[in-house]
Amino acid sequence: MTATVARAIERRRFLGISAGALAAAAGCRSGPAASARRSTLIIATYGERNLVGIDGDDVKNLLFQPLLTLNDDWELEGRLAERWESSPDGRDWTIHLRHDIRWHDGAPVTAHDVQFTLELLANPDADEELGRHDIDSITVLDEVTVRVRFASWRASQSALDGYEIILPKHRLAGLDPKQYARWDFWTHPVGNGPYRFARYVPHTMMQLDASPDYYRDKPRFEHVVLKFVQGDAMTELLSGNVDVLPNADPGRSPADGSWRRYSGFYGHQVSAIAWNNVHPILRDPGVRRALTLAINRRELTRLLNLPDVIPILDGPFTRRMVRRGKIPDPLPYDPDQAEALFDAAGWRRGAGRGARARDGQPFQFTLLVMGERGFSQAAVYVQEALRHVGVEMEVQGMDNGVVRQRFRDGQFDAVLMVVAAGAWRTLLGAHSPLGYRNARVAQLLERVPMVSDAEEEDEIDVEVTRILRTEVPVTVLFPRVTTTLASRRVHGLSSPWRVNPIWSIEDLSLDDGRH
Repeated sequence: MTATVARAIERRRFLGISAGALAAAAGCRSGPAASARRSTLIIATYGERNLVGIDGDDVKNLLFQPLLTLNDDWELEGRLAERWESSPDGRDWTIHLRHDIRWHDGAPVTAHDVQFTLELLANPDADEELGRHDIDSITVLDEVTVRVRFASWRASQSALDGYEIILPKHRLAGLDPKQYARWDFWTHPVGNGPYRFARYVPHTMMQLDASPDYYRDKPRFEHVVLKFVQGDAMTELLSGNVDVLPNADPGRSPADGSWRRYSGFYGHQVSAIAWNNVHPILRDPGVRRALTLAINRRELTRLLNLPDVIPILDGPFTRRMVRRGKIPDPLPYDPDQAEALFDAAGWRRGAGRGARARDGQPFQFTLLVMGERGFSQAAVYVQEALRHVGVEMEVQGMDNGVVRQRFRDGQFDAVLMVVAAGAWRTLLGAHSPLGYRNARVAQLLERVPMVSDAEEEDEIDVEVTRILRTEVPVTVLFPRVTTTLASRRVHGLSSPWRVNPIWSIEDLSLDDGRH
């Protein structure tokens, strides 16, 4: 038996196809078995995947539909909503549903489902697994029209950006919102999306089948199988038992060239070195700028197996800014300029271009490193880059909790950490734990939660970034990314926008493994 046939037979457990048919698929160019291979996508997941909480967001995207979503141009596009109107401040929305969408049990999707779902999301007493949205009022105007008043523009964006699905009121009304995560509904859900729930085998797999009544184009795959991997998912990848491995370690990939790697953004988060801005060595903005200029951040991203489409950044950003080319040019890699800045600050090399010192004090500090993926490799790279310009940096890895405590207590020189979108205000605001003080930056960041549209938010991020390029209280090394490994027979994924196979399911296809 060939390895190809053996791998195909292993897939039988999930596809329900005979061993003979699978063997034929391995040796024939066409026919029913080849068609079956093209019509089933097997996705590996780390451990059990349910439909509740953040781990279930992807799966729910296949079973259910949101009101609206963001398209490739970062503009709102209808899903359950056929059309909509909103007020200039983004708080008041009137949403008109399509007339041709039904739940998988045949019941029509109505404005009452929208009201039920939004009230659930706004319920402060509901299960913590639910998202929280500030909604002032929800009014059903008729069976397919609902009016919603949000507390702010940002609240409306959070609820309407495609992540929040609509739930069936006729199935869930009367259930306790506090027990949301334990509803029996999640073991046999009834959705309205491109795929129907088919079966679930605890600790093994979940299967979804294409819905024949889906209102958009017919799904390309008859079946989507989520295979729960308890051990090393890379083994499943190499054996050919799965087609796609999301959330993969970018530092690991098969060496035989039979798989492709795709990387995209993990929210608006960045991995960055936060400098202690009142440290005797690091309080000079010119020194912090020089430290940044000495690091070849593009080379670092390549070392971490990230594609060049992942941008180099100097401050907060949104994916919309990247998509529309609004990211300010970053500080370059310029070790000569770095050395000149060090010299100007009085930090000069010893004989033979050795380590730098000033007034007998060596240029030496410690970088605390959290236990995040890729951080150890990045820290070693930065350490070597700084050594080339005469700076000695000790790397000290610690438990994340210990690092956070030392950071809060101000007991650090520098910390390699994750900075989420909402953390910039705390990190660089009026009470910055870094000791950074810039009234204009603090003022801008305080405005972010109160902006009235996306353009204003982008303008704030651009202005903040331009200030940070000069003062460099933080050196952004790279955006946090998510990586997917996929078989070469999977088509339609790309970096950085189509990395998640579930969110990109309508763009994907499989060839039949011809040879």
